[in-house]
Amino acid sequence: LMNAAVAQGVEPAQIAQHCDSVSLCFSKGLGAPCGAVLAGCREFVSEAWRVRKLLGGGMRQAGVLAAAAHFGLQRAEETLRRDHSNARRFAEGTAGKPSIHVLDSPLWSIDLAAVETNIVMVNVQRAWPSPAELCDRLRAVSEEEVAETGRAVSVLLLPWSAQTVRAVWHRNVSARDTELARRKLEFVARKCKE
Repeated sequence: LMNAAVAQGVEPAQIAQHCDSVSLCFSKGLGAPCGAVLAGCREFVSEAWRVRKLLGGGMRQAGVLAAAAHFGLQRAEETLRRDHSNARRFAEGTAGKPSIHVLDSPLWSIDLAAVETNIVMVNVQRAWPSPAELCDRLRAVSEEEVAETGRAVSVLLLPWSAQTVRAVWHRNVSARDTELARRKLEFVARKCKE
């Protein structure tokens, strides 16, 4: 909800007005250690409260966690805009450096029009490397990589489907981390072509 609102430049309420209920997780992108809120009609929230109690859910003295959620909400727009910018930079590249969109030719492609928030979907073009193999290569650090690039970088992406890898940015992934991830993808691309 918050990523969509920031990407569209609207208040979350403008999106939520079309829903009967809304759940918002404070740890996803907002940086709180945990916590969520649920909103809906009185009967729905009462039933959710009853079921939560029935299942043993609940916390005592959660004020410090509420403070972290409040802090995250106060900075949500700034934080999420930075995440969206980093995701876009990863997909497009930076001045003078090839983007993964340019690097994609035989191995993968990215639909730049679909990069609207903090998520980049990388479409794998061939049977090899598969999304799982690509993720394994991005995560692994080899002596060859350190010798060639002067650094050891491990990038954690998720094999999303049989032909897709999912990359997600959050508040702990900096612009520098994004550039290192782009360079690691470039390194893996060269090795796969060899």
